[in-house]
Amino acid sequence: MPNSVQPVNNSTLSVSHLNRLVRECLESTFPLSWVSGEISNLTYAASGHVYFSLKDAAAQVRCVMWRSRAQLLGWRLENGQKIEARALVSFYEPRGEFQLNVETIRRAGQGDLFERFLRLKAQLESEGLFAAESKRPLPNFPSHLAIVTSPQAAALRDVLSTLHRRAPHVRISLFPTPVQGEGAGEKIAQALKQAAGSDCDAIILCRGGGSIEDLWAFNEEAVARAIRASTIPVIAGVGHETDFTIADFAADLRAPTPTAAAELVSPDRDALLTRLDELQRQLSRRLERTLAERGQQLDWLASRLTHPAERIWLRRQDLGQLGQRMRQALQRRTEQQQLGLTILNQRLGHARPQPEQLSASLRHLGYRLDNQIRWQISQASGKLKALHSGLSQLDPHAVLSRGYTLAIGPDGRAVRDAASLGVGDVVNLSFARGSASASIKQVVANPEAD
Repeated sequence: MPNSVQPVNNSTLSVSHLNRLVRECLESTFPLSWVSGEISNLTYAASGHVYFSLKDAAAQVRCVMWRSRAQLLGWRLENGQKIEARALVSFYEPRGEFQLNVETIRRAGQGDLFERFLRLKAQLESEGLFAAESKRPLPNFPSHLAIVTSPQAAALRDVLSTLHRRAPHVRISLFPTPVQGEGAGEKIAQALKQAAGSDCDAIILCRGGGSIEDLWAFNEEAVARAIRASTIPVIAGVGHETDFTIADFAADLRAPTPTAAAELVSPDRDALLTRLDELQRQLSRRLERTLAERGQQLDWLASRLTHPAERIWLRRQDLGQLGQRMRQALQRRTEQQQLGLTILNQRLGHARPQPEQLSASLRHLGYRLDNQIRWQISQASGKLKALHSGLSQLDPHAVLSRGYTLAIGPDGRAVRDAASLGVGDVVNLSFARGSASASIKQVVANPEAD
């Protein structure tokens, strides 16, 4: 064993310091070790960590398996299971508890076989051999089934009894093979290949329960690959409900028992006959209802059926009535046209021109037009004189003729305020007759009024 931790001096230790020293001592003293025992007080935490106790007849120890390790386990722990745990001896400082940090777990007594099972399962799963999308559906109504098992197996009797009870019409072919012992895996694979080459609709691969050693032939890689290479679906019924083999994962459907496999692949003949009778009754009721409806329709059509001579007489009678209605309509239309023609003649007589009346009216209108034109000319002449008088008053040249001068500053605008000019600015002066330029020598600006 490694050297123990160095003794501490006589100074007082805190609890946390003491617990840390104990943990370091344990973890440095004990390497990873396999510890066997029975599971109790099992708890799957919401975080994914697994807590349990490992006990034997004389003692127990608390264990923890972290989530990252528990996810790789591949099977679920249960209270009462006997296991072997590869763990690191540790000490949980916050509560001062001795515990094992579990790295991996295997079932006790299975040892290397179970490890081989897990390795092969992981390998084939990584190759996609167990992918759900590669699974083939079982036939709904098989007529020929293949059974791959040992002729001496008790499971064969259970399967045959179930098939005879549920589907006695289904033909069965047995492909015998050893299901246990040296070389059984290769022989099972050969039997599966032979069954796949037959005209069967599905294959039942079955065997009764047993230990992992007894069922090991169904954990062989050759069996798994033969199942997936089959051209027809394979249902596996190997062992009991708690037994899992590589063949179960490779099969298109796993049944918990051989009897269940036979039930899953075979239709229940009694149930099918019952369903067929019900469908026949439904068909009879629908046929009777359809015939009754067609009879009523036939009666209705017969009531409408008339003799051809009677139909001709009815058509002649209808033709005579239509002719009478047409003559009456033509007579009414002629009377309406005559009445309209009379009204148009009257309107034409009133619309003829009368020269004497029109001549007098024309002279009167000419007199009114002459008076209106003279009045409008008089009105327009007055407005023109008023506008001319106003325009003369606004004419700047008229103002200049009275002695005023128009001053245009350097910016080209009329000068309204002396403050807008500066000394030296040149101003253009416009008179009533002619113009001149002047230079500003002095600016006198009046103060602005309040």
